[in-house]
Amino acid sequence: MRAVRVLSAALMTLGLAAVPAAADSSPSPGESEDGGAPTRAGTSFRTATEVEQGQTATARASTGDYLYWSFPADAGQRPTVRATVRLPERHAAETWQIDVYDGLRRRQACQYGAQTRTAGTDAASVELECVLRTVRAWSEPWANDPLPGTYYVRLTALRLSTADLGQVVDAELRVESKDMGGAAAVDGALSEPLVPGVATRAGSDEGNDDPAVLAGLEPEDGWTSGRWSDRWIWTAAGGALAALAGVAGYRLTRGSGRPPGVPPNA
Repeated sequence: MRAVRVLSAALMTLGLAAVPAAADSSPSPGESEDGGAPTRAGTSFRTATEVEQGQTATARASTGDYLYWSFPADAGQRPTVRATVRLPERHAAETWQIDVYDGLRRRQACQYGAQTRTAGTDAASVELECVLRTVRAWSEPWANDPLPGTYYVRLTALRLSTADLGQVVDAELRVESKDMGGAAAVDGALSEPLVPGVATRAGSDEGNDDPAVLAGLEPEDGWTSGRWSDRWIWTAAGGALAALAGVAGYRLTRGSGRPPGVPPNA
């Protein structure tokens, strides 16, 4: 009888110990983190969806809508914006276009790429591309050069038939940049990047002047990451070569230090 009681107690102990293990093995709702790219797009500059460079953002919309995204670009980068629109099975000829604006909402021209394309009735998708000019660290006030800060992308259809309005389309956007190095470096830099408006933090004290930037994304290395470039290396190397050339030229042209025809022992 005592053996039965001991065996029953042991089984109950094992059962109670197994319950927490089974509970811990099941994932909790808060463990799954959504670290993917955005799956929607904004409808204006103020509601533009932020996208990091290297991400592929997606969005489902209706034909005729304006889709807006935003991304950060720093000095020395040459951004390339690519967009793909998957069209419905039945549609008329459609013309799609992407426009890129800088932090001052100035439209930036594309160096090259198919910024506007027309999809025929048998086309399943349309692909667009815009390669911007290299972002400069500083520029003259009258110039329209791209400057460091937030850039906006607008995707829309220009010419549509009435029957195509409201049809569902799927859009993809991807932004990548090429580092142009010291060849694009200039003297001077902006004091602050051109990001969406700076406002006082909600609920902050009146004496607190800390700004709250409305854009949360920035380059991986932080802003003004283009301050250091290989231009400094080439400048130092050029100075060293010039000094060596001066020394070599002096040694070749100085001669023996005696007038011609005078013997060495004189």
